[in-house]
Amino acid sequence: MLGVERDIRWLWAAYTVSTFGTWLGFGAFALIAVLVLHAGPAGVALLAAAGPAAGALVAVLLGPWIEARPKRPVMVTMDLVRFAALASVPAAYALGSLTLAHLVAVSIVTAAAGIASRAASGAFLKSLVPRDVLLAVNGRFEATTWTATLVGPPLGTAAIGLLGPVVTVAADAVSYLLSALGLRAIRFPEGTVDRRPAGSLLDGWRHLLRHRELRLLYANSVAVNGLIMATSPLVAVLLLDRLGFAPWQYGLAFGAPCLGGLLGSRLAPPLVARYGRHRVLRAAGVLRVCWPLGLAFPGPGTGGLVLVLAVQFALVTCMGVYNPVLATHRLDRIAPDRVARALTAWSVSSNAGVAALTAVWGWLAGVAGLRTAIAAAGLLLLATPLLLPRLRV
Repeated sequence: MLGVERDIRWLWAAYTVSTFGTWLGFGAFALIAVLVLHAGPAGVALLAAAGPAAGALVAVLLGPWIEARPKRPVMVTMDLVRFAALASVPAAYALGSLTLAHLVAVSIVTAAAGIASRAASGAFLKSLVPRDVLLAVNGRFEATTWTATLVGPPLGTAAIGLLGPVVTVAADAVSYLLSALGLRAIRFPEGTVDRRPAGSLLDGWRHLLRHRELRLLYANSVAVNGLIMATSPLVAVLLLDRLGFAPWQYGLAFGAPCLGGLLGSRLAPPLVARYGRHRVLRAAGVLRVCWPLGLAFPGPGTGGLVLVLAVQFALVTCMGVYNPVLATHRLDRIAPDRVARALTAWSVSSNAGVAALTAVWGWLAGVAGLRTAIAAAGLLLLATPLLLPRLRV
């Protein structure tokens, strides 16, 4: 058990350094596109959409490949791929040869490697961590995510102001190199892996759709994430343009509530211990969708800022409880020989859902107005708990 605890610490350390690197570099590509390459709205939109969309398509091919290989080497490889891709950006900038096409290509590579790494890490976590402590470990990872989300972007913005536009990309690249070194320190033997062809990613979708609980949780997750993310740019336009919020107010409104995510991730294990996994998952799944409707109603000034802070804090706290419990239950229900493909299929669907709903809600906002579009998403979110299954744990 001591060896397992040591390996969990190394896995957590690798995740921590790469997650902080990611959030330190959050938004850096868009900033570089605007300030360095003088790209217009169309170019920035292309950069934001093309990378994740094409990365998801590439990841479709990677799912079966991951399933048929030891997971830790896959995770190390994906970290090194992201290190090389991201390191090419400051190198090209230093040589004066950086282009928008280069940024798009790096975005595609890092998005695909990210999906592959998450699929491999989920399978590795299931094999490494004893079932009775899996929720506590997932809660620790969730707390790390929200902490990095809270402190990373402000530090990254400050670093860019002091050291130039590509410094956070370089830091993000180094974080993946350090993560790879941390993963290499893990000694857990994965055992024999069947290297025969693992079928296609369709097997991952089939597995999700044939299992009733996974099917409903999968549909709920795609719908909720898509609707929340689809309104994110609309809320930004509403607050910054229509209501005249200062950038620091906007950053505060969406940064400070990350403390709620940290709180929720800490509450998840004791809540499950007291009430049971199925009750916590359903309660948090219902509560997390009760709040986004409020984002359609902020006014200007302090009152509007307080409303957004309250809505976001409540939403993020519920997500902080829900996410690690979902991750634990999902790993518990997915068959051991389908984990990588099922998680890849889940991620690909989530990315595609976000892209599609963002496009639809952008059109809806143009036709019906910002507040109407945000309210429509909030009302639809209120119906998503109908997809939550009655779990048998």
